[in-house]
Amino acid sequence: MSQIDDVLGTLSADIDAVFLFAPSDALYEQLSEEVEAVVVVGAENGPGAERFVELPLDFTAIDDRIRFGIEGALENEFVTETDDVLCLGKTYADDLDTAVRVRAGEFTESGVYDLFVNSRAEPGVIRNVLEVAVELGKKGQKGKPVGALFVVGDAGKVMNKSRPLSYNPFEKSHVHVGDPIVNVMLKEFSRLDGAFVISDSGKIVSAYRYLEPSAEGVDIPKGLGARHMAAGAVTRDTNATAIVLSESDGLVRAFKGGELILELDPEEY
Repeated sequence: MSQIDDVLGTLSADIDAVFLFAPSDALYEQLSEEVEAVVVVGAENGPGAERFVELPLDFTAIDDRIRFGIEGALENEFVTETDDVLCLGKTYADDLDTAVRVRAGEFTESGVYDLFVNSRAEPGVIRNVLEVAVELGKKGQKGKPVGALFVVGDAGKVMNKSRPLSYNPFEKSHVHVGDPIVNVMLKEFSRLDGAFVISDSGKIVSAYRYLEPSAEGVDIPKGLGARHMAAGAVTRDTNATAIVLSESDGLVRAFKGGELILELDPEEY
């Protein structure tokens, strides 16, 4: 067991901060006495930590959680790029079972933290739209795969850069994403062409919009089609965020500032 202890000791030697992804009050208090910077990353700040990064999604992969936590900690100046951090979390069990040591600056900034925290739209609205897209990706429309495009935030400018494909069923309504009944409506209308436009506060502004920004200069990964190109273009020309469900591969992708910044598999979420 001494060799195992040596390996574990190497992981924790000379660290500058600990990131807790599954914190208990007792563990947080214990580590706070031993390490100068303890950062709690989660949906809630159970221990009442001074350094806290709110996790808006339960990212399945531990590396996605770590990336989000580190980007948030750097943004809030809890750590610096040269700091060595020990990340403790759960992957397979209900208790802590994963330890990862990484230098904070080793991660190339992905923009995931910025997607939720610095978007025009409220973080809860982005989360609600993502959840609609993920559920639609899991179940499809009447058991068949379906594609969908949601443009969230900066709705006035998005409407000016698009045109209607059909009658807007939300024109005189005041419904918001996140309402279970509204979510059912979004899934039903998703089988028809066009994008949904959603305001910063989550109000459904329109369905069936054809996005018209120029795609010139927009660089998206090979294999992605017109829906993804439109998402990249409209987020480059506005302050909106676009969330796309791909009919071909079933993945959910988010675009901001003309770039792909998040990719999720609904079956693993």
